[in-house]
Amino acid sequence: MANRLAAETSPYLLQHAHNPVDWYPWGSEALDKAKAEQKPILVSIGYSACHWCHVMERESFEDDRVADIMNQNFVNIKIDREERPDLDHIYMDAVQTLSGSGGWPLNVFLTPDAKPFYGGTYFPPIKAYNRSSWTDVLLAVAKAWHDKPQEILSQADNLTDHLRQAVLGGKKASQNPAELSADLLQRAEDALLTQADRQWGGFGAAPKFPQTFGIVFLLRQAYFGRHTPQHDGFAHALRSLDAMLNGGIYDHLQGGFARYSTDAQWLAPHFEKMLYDNALLIMALSEAAQATGRSRYKQAIAQTLQFVQQEWQDADGGFFSAYDADSEGVEGKYYVWTKEEIEDILRDLTAAALFCDCYQVTPAGNWEHTNILWTPEPLEAIFTQHGYTTEAGQAMLAKARNQLLVLRQQRPKPLLDDKKLMGWNALMISACCKAFAALGDTEYINMAIRAAACIEQCFKLTNGGYAHNYKAGKAANPAFLDDLAAYVQALCHLQECTGKVEYLDTAGQITERIFQEFLMEDEPFFYFTPAWQSDVIMRRKDLYDGAVPSGNSLMAQNLMYLGVVFDRADWRSHAENMLAKMAPLVERYPSSFGNWGAALQNLVNGTDEVAIVGEQALSWGRQILARWWPNKLLQCAESSSSRFPLLAQKTVPPAETLIFRCKKYSCEQPVTAVEALQQWP
Repeated sequence: MANRLAAETSPYLLQHAHNPVDWYPWGSEALDKAKAEQKPILVSIGYSACHWCHVMERESFEDDRVADIMNQNFVNIKIDREERPDLDHIYMDAVQTLSGSGGWPLNVFLTPDAKPFYGGTYFPPIKAYNRSSWTDVLLAVAKAWHDKPQEILSQADNLTDHLRQAVLGGKKASQNPAELSADLLQRAEDALLTQADRQWGGFGAAPKFPQTFGIVFLLRQAYFGRHTPQHDGFAHALRSLDAMLNGGIYDHLQGGFARYSTDAQWLAPHFEKMLYDNALLIMALSEAAQATGRSRYKQAIAQTLQFVQQEWQDADGGFFSAYDADSEGVEGKYYVWTKEEIEDILRDLTAAALFCDCYQVTPAGNWEHTNILWTPEPLEAIFTQHGYTTEAGQAMLAKARNQLLVLRQQRPKPLLDDKKLMGWNALMISACCKAFAALGDTEYINMAIRAAACIEQCFKLTNGGYAHNYKAGKAANPAFLDDLAAYVQALCHLQECTGKVEYLDTAGQITERIFQEFLMEDEPFFYFTPAWQSDVIMRRKDLYDGAVPSGNSLMAQNLMYLGVVFDRADWRSHAENMLAKMAPLVERYPSSFGNWGAALQNLVNGTDEVAIVGEQALSWGRQILARWWPNKLLQCAESSSSRFPLLAQKTVPPAETLIFRCKKYSCEQPVTAVEALQQWP
């Protein structure tokens, strides 16, 4: 029999809809029941692509005996962390405070008024891995609640007060703003490079995440410092991208990246593919392609965006969220191969031998007796050993990859998480715009335009606001700061690629709304949730750039950009205040505040304002977009416009087009051809 989750749209919640556990979704029904019956609440949080979430479901939540214990003693609530990141953040903070670590599945026990008092992550069905069994945990918490409820209530109050103070304090922005300078950015670069893995790329040890913010920061440091490609930071950024493209974290057959690698070499990922990771990596690869011209980066962008379009872009233009790591109940089964399979598929033993040598395929396997495809050795040397030119070898590999992909697509696919999230869609819109700028393929900008139309049609609410998630014709949950900030940035990118000022108008309107509903009372930062949201026990501010950029760092970038576009000195000043307070943290902890670092780079180095006016404005603008110019702001129009200061009073003779380069609206003598911009930047 189905439980209450059967009425939900989240693929993760629907996975649990037939558990014997009497699951509730988060909402008034469950919260009111807990208060009425004075029962503790068990909140279990995960997401559809979470491997250990599936493990705990199979081991515990599908067990009738365990479900009886849960149903008798608790009000049980399942939460999709991607639908409710606000709740996930609060209760993850609580578990990390209690235990010193966190992760998913996240299992946290609350008082009837939703205050946390105990929790952890994965619990096995029997005591193992130095962890208590799930049954033991349930019985111990139930007994403690029965025997010492007042003690638990007091503990929950204290923990909640601690969390509330940590939100407003903790590793907070400096009360003594730093002097913003190139020297500060250099110290941040030096600090970041102390964490660099010089052999395998990336930062730190296993598990290894892409950390694209750090990569982009290093690339731009080289740009602003006018360094050569041999510059240490620039070289490490490219080393990191190359290592990921060589690794098993990259899907060599279809494109796209898994979320992270379990080892330092990028060989063995947890195989889930997330929309946001792929968006951020496309953005980093686009800048690397512009900086170097390397075809390898362009090919990876093209292959990954083809994957995104074919597998994740819906008919309404929006993008789905993720693919699971598991298929047929086995992690990675969809992606791995035996040597015998490859030889049977390719048939030509010569081609199979070349393929297996290039992708390190062996009879014993390189991961759990199977093979993950990866290319840690230079392919050119392997081609030579087999007697092929580089061109011939690449052609043979391409043919072999296509043959394997055709067969792989006949396998049962991992679960598709087909909900759409506003913030992740916005990141992919920005990625499509950056890919269009780097590669010039109009299909990418068309993908972005369609996705933005989906946000306006599906996520837009009748009150003028936006929803966080959308599925099956239903928009749900109010948009969070991350959603709105990422969308504002995406709209700015869309305007540069299309010349349509309507995108800027929408960006300006959303920014005004963010100030009205999210601004903190006594700091220049913004809360994660709007002021009127009532079902959370506290409002958090998020400053860290984690798996996705923080809404606050995005807003600092947006306010600098739109402050110029609309001549809003108050917005520019607000961004500068945010960045001055964050600068000491960027200097000391650049890996945690990478997107803030990019914002600081633009503030320190200034914005190059480029206005193109005339008949050829849009086509010339696209030529400028193709150049690596991280701190430019571009507006294109066929004629002067008083609505936007950068386009105002730009008189152009008939049938001509002029390009103006400005700083703080002070413009140099215009030029009449893109070629004349060679001295810029």
